[in-house]
Amino acid sequence: MPTPAEEGLVYGTPRARWVIAAAVLGSGVASLDATVVGIALPSIGRSFHTGVGSLQWVVTGYSLTLASFLLIGGSLGDRIGRKRVFLFGVAWFALASAASGLAPNTTVLILARALQGVGGALLTPASLAILQASFRPEDRARAIGAWSGLGGLAAAAGPLVGGYLIAAGSWRWVFFINLPVAAGVIVLTARHVPESADPLVSGRIDMSGAAVAVTFLTGLTYALIEGPNVGWASPVVLGALVVAGAAGGAFFFVERHAANPMLPLPMFAVRQFSATNAVTFIIYGALAGALFLLPVELQLVSGYSPLASGLALLPVTAIMLVFSARSARLSSRIGPRLQMGVGPLVVGGGLVLLTRATHGSGYASHVLPGVLVLGTGLAITVAPLTATAMEAAPSEHAGVASAVNNVVARSAGLIAVAVLPLAAGITGAGALRASTLGPGFRIAVTIAGAMCVAGGLLAGALIRNPVRAAAPVTPVRKWTCAVDGTPLHPS
Repeated sequence: MPTPAEEGLVYGTPRARWVIAAAVLGSGVASLDATVVGIALPSIGRSFHTGVGSLQWVVTGYSLTLASFLLIGGSLGDRIGRKRVFLFGVAWFALASAASGLAPNTTVLILARALQGVGGALLTPASLAILQASFRPEDRARAIGAWSGLGGLAAAAGPLVGGYLIAAGSWRWVFFINLPVAAGVIVLTARHVPESADPLVSGRIDMSGAAVAVTFLTGLTYALIEGPNVGWASPVVLGALVVAGAAGGAFFFVERHAANPMLPLPMFAVRQFSATNAVTFIIYGALAGALFLLPVELQLVSGYSPLASGLALLPVTAIMLVFSARSARLSSRIGPRLQMGVGPLVVGGGLVLLTRATHGSGYASHVLPGVLVLGTGLAITVAPLTATAMEAAPSEHAGVASAVNNVVARSAGLIAVAVLPLAAGITGAGALRASTLGPGFRIAVTIAGAMCVAGGLLAGALIRNPVRAAAPVTPVRKWTCAVDGTPLHPS
């Protein structure tokens, strides 16, 4: 007979709470760092006397390695243990955070941010895979809902934390704050998180796949960021595009023929899995591009301080905290299709409402309506989106499924941060002037809002609710006469 540990953790028990806390804080520190840096970008630009291109690299340097190595992180967790990889990733992330805080120039900062991304790629898929593998099947959706809600809280709290740290000290503290959090995560994980792995996985890690993935994303990102600055006809930019195209084709060739691919392509033959990840790409790309520009716009166009621009997104934190777990429970009852179809439409409406942020500095009239609608849409969307991606894959591939969903989201953000400013005309030496940034921001968030609407329509067309098992029918007891067998009707 299986023991309780083998059956899985029960949601609401003390150990289950500690496991969720460790997973949330671990992945949350990576999410928080991705958003907190956005508030610090204007201060970093002033400190190092640099322009929008370098600021894009501060963001994309992290996203690049994060997206490139997430699949390796998921594969390592499935092979050698999710807890072990999670602990190593948290420690790596902390050391890279210290290097970022001590960076003397933008070059060192970008390199340190790239190292941070490697740590994030190890800990992020492991955190979600730990929940999927540790909880009993009937409690996994609730655990993932709590992870999504509290993780969203960490991401949404990033701008507030960043604004306070910059006002109280320096932009460097947005990196140093990761050190005590990481220490706490290591203690919690070592004491409370059970180890898990895929007993069927074997063979070598697919390092060839990782190498061509890094090459593809680096070449594409470099061309998109540097093209407006040095010219699209520049040999370096054209060369980067050629390398990216060749590496993209090589990636699918390597993964199709590798004995142990880091991205099992047959997983995408499952319609629910591929459709959910397509929606993820659209929604998270739109969000990343818009939220990269929003703190910069609030500070440089609307005249907000770093702290005030962080406080501007505080309602998103409250909405995600209160409603994400409820959204997950609703999705588990009625299926994810309705929420995944409607939620992105609401997110898109919130982004379009943020175009009003450039028309005046009044928070209640110009920023708050968009923030409230945005937070509501995220609460509706995020938990069902994550749970559906995980449930569409076999449980033994929890690490890879988590990594795929994360790498799709991070790759979308990486590309959007490079493309959205370009599409909105926010490029060149004068891009950070209010006269250029304001109109460009309105175009950018309108494009992002339209992307979310497209994502919602796609979800409504492709996502299917799971088929529920029919409730057992209680047989009707037939009463007969014990003497002659005549049918009787009990009174």
